[in-house]
Amino acid sequence: MAENNFTSTKEYVASQELMASVNVAIALQKPLLIKGEPGTGKTMLAEAVAKSLGKRLIIWNIKSTTKAQDGLYVYDTIQRLYDGQFGEEGVDDISRYIKLGKLGEAFDSEEQVVLLIDEIDKADLEFPNDLLWELDQMEFYIHETKRTVRAKQRPIVIITSNAEKELPDAFLRRCIFHYIAFPDAALMEEIVKVHYPKIEESVLKNAMEAFYDIRSMRDIRKKPSTSELIDWVNALQISGISADRIRAELPFVGVVVKKDEDLQTVLHRAD
Repeated sequence: MAENNFTSTKEYVASQELMASVNVAIALQKPLLIKGEPGTGKTMLAEAVAKSLGKRLIIWNIKSTTKAQDGLYVYDTIQRLYDGQFGEEGVDDISRYIKLGKLGEAFDSEEQVVLLIDEIDKADLEFPNDLLWELDQMEFYIHETKRTVRAKQRPIVIITSNAEKELPDAFLRRCIFHYIAFPDAALMEEIVKVHYPKIEESVLKNAMEAFYDIRSMRDIRKKPSTSELIDWVNALQISGISADRIRAELPFVGVVVKKDEDLQTVLHRAD
């Protein structure tokens, strides 16, 4: 398993605990369920794992209307009917009209891939349970062609959730779980410097202090995320804002604070 050990990349700084969870999930061949605040890098984790291990990434973005069947395959009856009306050759070959979904594509890949099932809690409550068999057995049956698609290489499955809905216990039992805690100041500094290695130390120090002050305000409804701090630091650098103005004036605070009532709270405290 040595070649399948995940480590931080130049673009993604992972904690020791997160790297350990990823590698345990790979070793046990179980899906890794990732939860955490929005903006803590859940989706980027899958990109980092794929890059670290040199594997292709397949992303299945889940929406409120997504069904488990969508990830397996779709039978395009409309296209077949259309082709039949216009006398297209091969219309009797149903397999031509079977389109694999993202899960089916991961199973059918000749090489092991990383499969990201992103924001699983956006779908209805039955969605996770509908995937139990496929994720356990790594296979599914196409009724129209009487073909069983079995995983040629078991994909590394990473599932993200924003905890908008409770996931079923039966589903949770089959996953390795990791909660990405919000980065402390030391890890956050490391993350920012990955993006801006030449940032002036005093600018970074004052920006981070102001950022964590905002996050600590009791009345803030939407706490700013890591990605918003990175954007703010970039805006401060581009504009040449001096370090001593950051805490005093909170320039471009709208990059960090995105709700009207939160903005009023922050500006009132600043006054």
